[in-house]
Amino acid sequence: MKNSEIILNELDKMFPNPNCELKFNSPFELLVAVILSAQCTDKRVNMVTEELFRKYNTPKDFAEMPLEMLEKLIHSCGFYHNKALSIKKASKDILERFNGEVPSNFDDLCSLAGVGRKTANVMISEAFGGDAIAVDTHVLRLSNRLGIVKTDDPHKCEEALKKKFPKDRWSKLHFQLVLFGRYKCKAIKPDCKDCPFFSFCKEKKKSQ
Repeated sequence: MKNSEIILNELDKMFPNPNCELKFNSPFELLVAVILSAQCTDKRVNMVTEELFRKYNTPKDFAEMPLEMLEKLIHSCGFYHNKALSIKKASKDILERFNGEVPSNFDDLCSLAGVGRKTANVMISEAFGGDAIAVDTHVLRLSNRLGIVKTDDPHKCEEALKKKFPKDRWSKLHFQLVLFGRYKCKAIKPDCKDCPFFSFCKEKKKSQ
C-alpha cells in the first residue's frame, strides 16, 4: 500500500468527520474568524467572535465601525491593528465590489485585504463546499514530516498535496491534517507512540 493511501486510511480512522473548529453562521463570519485566527488559537478566536458576532456580523457593520472600536473588540487575538485594518478593508470591498456578498471565486477572494491562498482555500472548502487544500503551519509541518514534500513554501506544498491525493479528498484531508497536527503530531514533542505513520516519518529519528 502506498504511503498516501495509508495516510488517508489512518486519518479516516482517527478523524472520520473532521470540521473547522472556528464557529460561524455565514461566509462573512467565517472570513472574519479566519483573519483573526492568524497566529492565534481557534479557541481564543471563538471566545472573541461569540461576543463580537452578536452585535456585528455583516460587512456593513464592520465597514462603518470606527477602527479603534474594532481594535478594542479583537485585541486579545493579537496583531489587532493589522487585523482590524484588513477586516475593515475587506468589508468595504465586499460592499463596493461584490454587492455585499463574500465572493466564492478564488481570485476574487485573494483580492480582499487580509486574504491569501490559505484563507481563500479555507473559504472555498468550508463556506462554499468546494475542493481545496489550505496549507497552514500544521499542514506544512506534517507534509514535510510524512515525506510528502521537502519545502518551506506553502504554495509548493499545496500543489504537491493536490497531485498526491484525489481532488474529492482535499478539503477533508486539510482538516484531518490540522487536527492531527494540533492534537497528536505537535510541533514540539510530538506524540509518536502508536503513530501509524511512524515507519515513514522523517522526524522519527529525532524522537528516538
